[in-house]
Amino acid sequence: MSERSGPLADVRVLDLTQALAGPFCTMLLADLGADVIKIEPPGGDLSRSMGPFPPDRAGCDYGGYFASINRNKRGIVLDIKSEAGRDALLRLAATADAVVENARTGVMDRAEIGYERLHEVNPKLVYAAIRGFGDPRTGRSPYAEWPAFDIVAQCMGGLVSMTGPADSAGYRAGPGVGDIYPGTLTALGVVSAVHAARRTGQGQFLDVAMYDAVLSMCEAIVYTYSRSGVVRGPQGNGTPVLCPFDIFSTSDGALAIAAPGENHWAILCEAMGHPELVNDERTRTNPRRVANAELVRGTVSSWTTSHTTAEIVSGIGGKVPVGPVNTAREIFDDPHIKQRRMLVEIEQPGANPPLTIAGCPIKFTNTQSGIYRRPPLLGEHTNEVLAEIGLTIESKEKS
Repeated sequence: MSERSGPLADVRVLDLTQALAGPFCTMLLADLGADVIKIEPPGGDLSRSMGPFPPDRAGCDYGGYFASINRNKRGIVLDIKSEAGRDALLRLAATADAVVENARTGVMDRAEIGYERLHEVNPKLVYAAIRGFGDPRTGRSPYAEWPAFDIVAQCMGGLVSMTGPADSAGYRAGPGVGDIYPGTLTALGVVSAVHAARRTGQGQFLDVAMYDAVLSMCEAIVYTYSRSGVVRGPQGNGTPVLCPFDIFSTSDGALAIAAPGENHWAILCEAMGHPELVNDERTRTNPRRVANAELVRGTVSSWTTSHTTAEIVSGIGGKVPVGPVNTAREIFDDPHIKQRRMLVEIEQPGANPPLTIAGCPIKFTNTQSGIYRRPPLLGEHTNEVLAEIGLTIESKEKS
C-alpha cells in the first residue's frame, strides 16, 4: 500500500502512548486508515531502545519491537512539560477525533492535559486511557495507583491460573496478551465513541483496565465458579468439556487435533485404524469421551507419535480440525500467510533486506487496510504536523 485507504481514513488520533498496550491500540487504528500522530517526549518512546536492530544503527533509532507496533504513524516530539509543548498539544487536540494515552493515573491531569482540559478545547474529542487497574472516572480501584505490566495483568485476571501443565501453579502466555488484548478492546472503544460523538456532538472519556480485559478473556472461569463453585486450574493442552481437543506429539513435532463432534470423531477413528471406537460405549459421544479422556488421548497419541506432522496433516487436513504447531520458520513458509498478506516487508533505515512484520488481520473488500508507512524516526514529522496547525518549530519555541 502507498497511502491511507482504510475505513477510518477520516479519523485523526493523537497517540500519547508508550511500550506495548497503547501503541498496539493505535497501530490497529492506523492500519484501518486513521491518521495517527505519535507524540513522543524528547527522549522518545522507551521501546525505541528494544531490538532486534538493523546492522547499521547510525541512521535508525528504533528496533524491531518499535517497528512492529508503530507502523503507519507520523511521529512528532513535544515536551508536554513545557508551556509551548502543552500549547501545541491543545491546538492539535482541537483538530483530532481521539486521544489515546496509557500513563499512570493522574499523570496527564497533573500535566494539565487530562480529559477535562482537552474536552474544553474540543467537546467532540474522545479520550481513551489504558491503565493497569482503570481510571477513577469510571470506577476507582483500590489498586488504581499501582503500576502494572503484562505479566501482572495475566496473573490477576486469571489467565495464568488456567494455563500450563495440570500440576503447575500456572504459566504466563507467550505473547503479551495482558497488553495486546486491552489495546485491542481500547481500539474498539475508540471507534465506538467516535461514532457516538459524530452522532451526538459530544465526546467522552473511556478506559480499559488491563486487569479487566484479561478477566473478560478468561470468562469461562467466572461462570464455572459462579454456578458450580469449581475453581478451574491449569488444564494442560486440553479442555475439561471437549475430547479429543488437544495438542499431540508427532514423530517430528506436534499438532492440534480437535474432534469433539461425532462426524469428526468417526473420520479420525477411521484414519487411526480404530473404526470400532465410533460405537464403543466408552467413546461413542463427546461426554463419554470426556469421561474416558485418558483412553482417548492415549489412542490418539499412539497414532500421532508414529507419524510425521506432515503425514497427519496431509491425511486428515480439511476433514478433521487439525493444525501443526508452527514456529516462525513454518509461518514464513505457509502459503496461507502469503495469500492473506500477513507478512509485510517495510523499510528500516540501515537494514537490507527490509524488516518483515506481522500484517493487519482485518481485511476489507472496498476500503483496504494494511501497512503503507514505515515507523517514524524520533520527531520525523514534527515540522509537517505543526505546519498543519499553523505552527513552526520557531514559533512553538517562542510561544
